[in-house]
Amino acid sequence: MSQTTAAPPSAGTRSSEQGTAPAVVPGARAAPASAADRAIKRQRVLDILDAKGADSLLLTTHTALTWYLDGSRMHISLAGDPIAALLVDRRGDHLVTFNNEAGRIAAEELPSGVDLYTVQWYGNLHEAAAAVGRSAGDAAAPLAEGEVAAELRAARQQLLPAESARYGRLGAEVAEIMTDVLSTARPETSELELVSALAARVVAAGAEPLVLLCNGSSRSEFRHPLATQSPLGRRAMAVVCARRDGMVANITRWVRFDAGTAEERDAEARIAAVEADIFDATVPGAQLDRIFAEIKAAYARHGFGAEQWEQHHQGGPAGYAGRDPRVTAAATDTVVLNQAFTWNPSGPGVKIEDTVQLTESGLQVLTADPRWPSTAVNRLQRPVTLEL
Repeated sequence: MSQTTAAPPSAGTRSSEQGTAPAVVPGARAAPASAADRAIKRQRVLDILDAKGADSLLLTTHTALTWYLDGSRMHISLAGDPIAALLVDRRGDHLVTFNNEAGRIAAEELPSGVDLYTVQWYGNLHEAAAAVGRSAGDAAAPLAEGEVAAELRAARQQLLPAESARYGRLGAEVAEIMTDVLSTARPETSELELVSALAARVVAAGAEPLVLLCNGSSRSEFRHPLATQSPLGRRAMAVVCARRDGMVANITRWVRFDAGTAEERDAEARIAAVEADIFDATVPGAQLDRIFAEIKAAYARHGFGAEQWEQHHQGGPAGYAGRDPRVTAAATDTVVLNQAFTWNPSGPGVKIEDTVQLTESGLQVLTADPRWPSTAVNRLQRPVTLEL
């Protein structure tokens, strides 16, 4: 942590109430991070400040914080708000957290070059972070994330080398977990037993299971099936969205205990063809709204009906959020190289989903395990249903 002169601890404990700067925590130890990646991210944020004619920006969401801090964990409850706020200004990066969180963050999460401040556990993080800027003479209030949401999303689209490496490792591990767990499934296995086994493996891998879904053959009509005590029956779907280093890998796999019906096998092939058309449209320079139009056309083209896209969201860019953003007709972001995506076309009783990255050599599937059965679709190996 870089050294900074700040108000004494007694002032810091009352910063959210009196508007004074919170106290600096000395001696923070840098968490593993890529200095090269962090320098690029900081410059991207400074470019946003330049474009807006502003001097500082306050980062307050999990997506922005974990991106900017190279995956540092800024949560306690997965369902809760971040336990820190970050002021980025011309002088540097200033992280404010609660006094009861500062020790762990300093020891295990804080990247080099980020100043750490505390506010009492009952204080207001956002007000305290703004006070850091005022104490340095900033006249204007910092930009809020919402004012530059599109610019921040663009700043994190193109994954940097260290990010890509971390994401690739996570994707491969999650795919291996799916293979290991689903290979042991039996018709009498309950949905909850299956997702419990998946959750245990995800946590053991140092990741956080953000989404765990499963439907057996009696519940195949549900596209977001929270698990129940129902047995898997003759076929089942499992979905995992796992986060590590702030990045989210998304994957869907199917298993069945017979050869499947002709109708099932036909629908599985057709949904893979829809996905292949989406992949073909995911090229540098394409706008998300144009890809969305192609998605709608692909459903009709492959026999699912023109309105099938309305039955479930279709995915979109991935990375530091499950979808960043979900693709709609209103999404006009432009696709760039090294960007990650998770498309998830689905139809009645079928769905296909993997996390991929657009590289100079084309789409690379990150959530791939060579042990899982696959078939070539438009020259890309895509998963098929595992038959046990």
